[in-house]
Amino acid sequence: MSYVIIFILLWPFKMLMKPFRQRKGRNLVIQTAKIGDFVNITPLLKHLRKSDVLISKTVLPLAERDSTIENIYLIEDFKKSLISKIRLAFSLLNRYDNVYLLQPNSVNAFYAAFCNAKKKAFLIAYTRKWYHGIFYQTADIVRLHKKTDFTLESYLKLADPDLSAESYKKHATLPLWIPEEVLPELAKNTSVKIGISISAGNKAKTIPTEIWIKILSSLAGLPCKFYVFGPDNEQKYLDKLLEKLSRHENIISLIGKLKLHEVPHAISLMDMYIASDSGNIYIADAVNVPVVCLAGPCDLAEQHPTYAPLILTPEDETFTPESYIFAAPYQFRHSAEELFSLSDAQLNQIRSFVINNTSQEQNHVQP
Repeated sequence: MSYVIIFILLWPFKMLMKPFRQRKGRNLVIQTAKIGDFVNITPLLKHLRKSDVLISKTVLPLAERDSTIENIYLIEDFKKSLISKIRLAFSLLNRYDNVYLLQPNSVNAFYAAFCNAKKKAFLIAYTRKWYHGIFYQTADIVRLHKKTDFTLESYLKLADPDLSAESYKKHATLPLWIPEEVLPELAKNTSVKIGISISAGNKAKTIPTEIWIKILSSLAGLPCKFYVFGPDNEQKYLDKLLEKLSRHENIISLIGKLKLHEVPHAISLMDMYIASDSGNIYIADAVNVPVVCLAGPCDLAEQHPTYAPLILTPEDETFTPESYIFAAPYQFRHSAEELFSLSDAQLNQIRSFVINNTSQEQNHVQP
């Protein structure tokens, strides 16, 4: 609500400055969510060719290595004080011809509405508050996004209603950023390389240790090596897994060894990736690595991998989805053990999927 008050107070200044709007065809894309959501806006960025972005600092290492992005604003840099918020608002005010609001929360809607752009295209989601109406009154295009809509397509249709999810491929960095030195753990070998995310940014989406043990057991007898991706703070999850395994020489830890901008290339070297609905699943999808995604509490109709996914949802039909793109809680009605439970049939699906997708050379993204 505070952003509505700021908007009303600054309205006279916005209108006073409108005649001085720059007309240089610049685009501004506003999406301040995390890694997976950033990867899913890249088809729109490709369509627009060159854009400035207002994003979260979390995805800065990817955005800095994206040839479709010119100037970057980090939302965290402008939340510290009222003065900093107003400073950003006036920095954006007359700079753009086209503004695309992809994550319509209060702060993002305020900045999008304050711009004196020729074309403003706003996504309106199921989390909209009544007082956001004043922001949407300034938009030229308002697209309603429902839980049953595919976010990637909703983003594209803000720019052109004729576009579809098949119009552009997503990417994590563009071009794929290649490090000068590759970790020795990632050296070529004859094993089937399977990347896994032992946890997730939203810890409620973390696959329990017992489920990981079942997945690894289902792949017994195959020449697999499992590469565990994650930041330093996920070491405890790997330690817990290793404690419960009698043998773990085929598990290779990459925890804490990769910076975010190095992750896409490392994942591109995998033959398969297994995780819950988390950022690395979408990075893998963007570099053409087949994925096994355990949906758990998430409704993956709204956002899901598209390249070559095996998506496994709870077999118990009473476990209805509780987590959505614009409404992702950190607690759920059912336990993680229940939400991520895998039947024997689903474990067999995973084994067959790995065999079928690693028996021939994969068409991964190459530099």
